[in-house]
Amino acid sequence: MFKLIKRIIYIIIVLNILGIVAGRYMNPPITITQIGGLLKYGKLKRDYIAYDEMGSNVKKAVLASEDQKFFSHNGFDYQAIEKAIKHNEQGKKLRGGSTISQQTAKNVFLWQSRSWLRKGLEAFYTFIIETFWSKDIILERYLNSIEMGQGVFGVEAAAQYYFGKSSMDLTKSEAAWIAAVFANPKKYDPKNPTHYLRKKHTWILKQMNNITLK
Repeated sequence: MFKLIKRIIYIIIVLNILGIVAGRYMNPPITITQIGGLLKYGKLKRDYIAYDEMGSNVKKAVLASEDQKFFSHNGFDYQAIEKAIKHNEQGKKLRGGSTISQQTAKNVFLWQSRSWLRKGLEAFYTFIIETFWSKDIILERYLNSIEMGQGVFGVEAAAQYYFGKSSMDLTKSEAAWIAAVFANPKKYDPKNPTHYLRKKHTWILKQMNNITLK
């Protein structure tokens, strides 16, 4: 039994190393979150594209919405984490402090449910990809794998689904609408925006002026 457990652990470690190395050169064939979306909604809309094909507007919109310090931090925004902890301690609606690097680790390698195990693994994978992947690669993997609607994953699929055009051709406003749904992609829809989504859209548009792509 001990030998079997040891062998399983060894296989898991090897597979993880191979996955991290492969992720340096290619997008994931499929993720746990994508499988969940396929099972729940009966569809999987995605279209992996290269970083240079995504267009600057959608990159700026996502960075403005999710992680304005992305190019300067080491994978963790400790100030944002501290603010999230204080906010959650007040009994308000739970707020996350995850960076794009952490979200990439979760979306590519892990699952969505909250647990200390997943957060621990998320921190481990975040450190690894920040060490062995470039910022452009992390952002590309994120923008190709993130859930952006019911069964819709990645900026290219979202651009086609919501606006019938390539992500390269999105206007600032259209890109901001796509980034606005990140808070709850299963609930929010740019085609039928709630009051909250309109406010989020306006805020993102303003914040995009502060974003400089590296």
